[in-house]
Amino acid sequence: MLGFLIRRLPFWVREPLLVVIGFVFGVRIMYMAVRDQDLAAAGIGAVFLLVAAISVYRVVRALRARRNPSPAVSVPGTVVAAVAQVQASAPVSASAPVPAPVPASVPVPASAPSQAPAGLSPGPGTPEKEPSEWGQAVAAVAVFGVIAAVVWVSPHVLPSDNANNTAQPASCSDEEREELPKVYEETPRPATGEELCEALNRPDLATLLGTPEETVTTASGSNNTAPLTDEKVAAPEAQVAFDTYSVNLLATYNDMTTDQYVKLMKYGSEQDIETLTVLGRPAVLYSDHTMKIEINFGGGNSARPVENGPLARTLTVALDRADRGGYYDITVWSDTGALPDDSALRDIAEKVLPTLPERPVR
Repeated sequence: MLGFLIRRLPFWVREPLLVVIGFVFGVRIMYMAVRDQDLAAAGIGAVFLLVAAISVYRVVRALRARRNPSPAVSVPGTVVAAVAQVQASAPVSASAPVPAPVPASVPVPASAPSQAPAGLSPGPGTPEKEPSEWGQAVAAVAVFGVIAAVVWVSPHVLPSDNANNTAQPASCSDEEREELPKVYEETPRPATGEELCEALNRPDLATLLGTPEETVTTASGSNNTAPLTDEKVAAPEAQVAFDTYSVNLLATYNDMTTDQYVKLMKYGSEQDIETLTVLGRPAVLYSDHTMKIEINFGGGNSARPVENGPLARTLTVALDRADRGGYYDITVWSDTGALPDDSALRDIAEKVLPTLPERPVR
């Protein structure tokens, strides 16, 4: 269809148009072929450049033909004079009848349309009516202007290749909704894993961690219950992971105060314990190792026991200012063992926790 429309264009519009299209697209494709070392793209670019070269050759030939026109062929109106000249110069024999002289010109009534002599058809030299050269030139300039405008505007309107290839951040809503345990249906209702995930998966979370160029790779939430509580203590959890760091947000709706929690940690393996206040609530910072679990699906006795994984840093903040029980745990770790500054944990808590209502414990 496109080829048919191009063939229907006048010569002085079609050929310059093919020159521009072939040259622009050919140079662009050849540049990408050299940059990406793609032989197929190089072949396509060569085809476009070949089309442009053929069109340039046709335009040059047409311009030369207009500058050096071929000799004009005699028009049919001069045939009568030629016949009269031949008859005048021919010898007359006695036995042959003398033909009547042919008049040099035949009067034609003014109202009668001019016609070619009977039996004679227009010769090959009869000029055909062509479109005005100025009109074709103006049309060609207009077409070039439209093409230039499209080339100029398209990078600002169409999305770039980098934008199309950029991975979109993971969303909390991608996961299927799970049925809430009974404890979540009580009043006041605790936060769900999805709510924690939406609060944690902030656009500026990577900036708070000190890696603003990274995007979220995974985001999830779960409606868990605290272990050894017979599913009577809600413990929803959310996790957001980047290439460098992973962040976990856990809410535990029990009756344990932060002071009691600190005393319990002193009997455990926690390190670098530091008490502080965040958002006017009691809080504590500490370090602990994550767990490293390897599962062998090939069978045999090559399975390893649970080992200590990289070190993690956790900030525990009370659910409310009165510290009536329950707390949030914000934990950050990385596969390499590197950790952000403690200020990053405080910044995350100050941004995320205010978006969650202060719910009292059961």
